[in-house]
Amino acid sequence: MPKKQDTRQQLPPTAWAVLGLLSFPGERTGYELKKWADASLRFFYWSPAISQIYAELRRLEALGYAASRRSGPEEPRTKRRYAITGAGRQALESWAGGTEDSGPPMLKHPLVLRVWLGHLASPARLRERIELHVARAEGELKEVRDALAGAEGNEEWSYPQIALRWSERRQLAELELARAMLADLAHASGATRQLPPDTPTPG
Repeated sequence: MPKKQDTRQQLPPTAWAVLGLLSFPGERTGYELKKWADASLRFFYWSPAISQIYAELRRLEALGYAASRRSGPEEPRTKRRYAITGAGRQALESWAGGTEDSGPPMLKHPLVLRVWLGHLASPARLRERIELHVARAEGELKEVRDALAGAEGNEEWSYPQIALRWSERRQLAELELARAMLADLAHASGATRQLPPDTPTPG
């Protein structure tokens, strides 16, 4: 007789992320979970679309890991609020504290891909793209720091604060790398201008 597969191993990371959002005290609507994901998860993992959140909530509820209820007549619009169940918390604790390897981080950096193809673009255009990236990273750093400030003093958010502090350091590193890339680009542009005609450039 074949062994029954462990349902926990079949859940995608997004399902665990949504269940993790539910593990904090209180009930949340799908919209509120999306706001929480935008204010925390996106800084170190990603923020699923609202449609994905609702799809995972339906999956978690079908598994008995989450439960929902409709709001009462006191609210102007009917809403469905979700909460983690005892079975869901047990499954989440088992997954979060599991011994399996979390796996390597997956890096896909669109800007670096474009720089890699810099021989097909003008140095001025590349510089513009990198400067835009620096400005975006500065904005992300501010948002991370705002999220950290909002979480300070809340004991329930002590571990999310660790993740947010990691995100702050990552954005600082991203700024350092991007500014170093600007210096590398200036050097590469100068070296290319000094090459004699018909000299091949490295691919």
